[in-house]
Amino acid sequence: MDKKNALRAGALAAGTTLMMLLMSSPALALTRDDGDDPGKGLSVIQTLGLYVFAPVVLFLVIAGLVMALDKSRSKKDTTSSNIDARAKA
Repeated sequence: MDKKNALRAGALAAGTTLMMLLMSSPALALTRDDGDDPGKGLSVIQTLGLYVFAPVVLFLVIAGLVMALDKSRSKKDTTSSNIDARAKA
């Protein structure tokens, strides 16, 4: 990619990001909507548990089940990878 195309791509990315930032006004988040009933906020430990520890534990459980229930290793390897080519003396 030459410099001209890289400059175009950078300008397009910067322009798109700027327009998204300008069009999404965070000031509107301060006014409550009708029927809005927010609950109590999460503590730091609850937030870490929900968004960090729970996905990691779920990933480890799924990976462990996949490895434990994998049947492909139980088959005998009949390819040329298990043939001993050395001559026996």
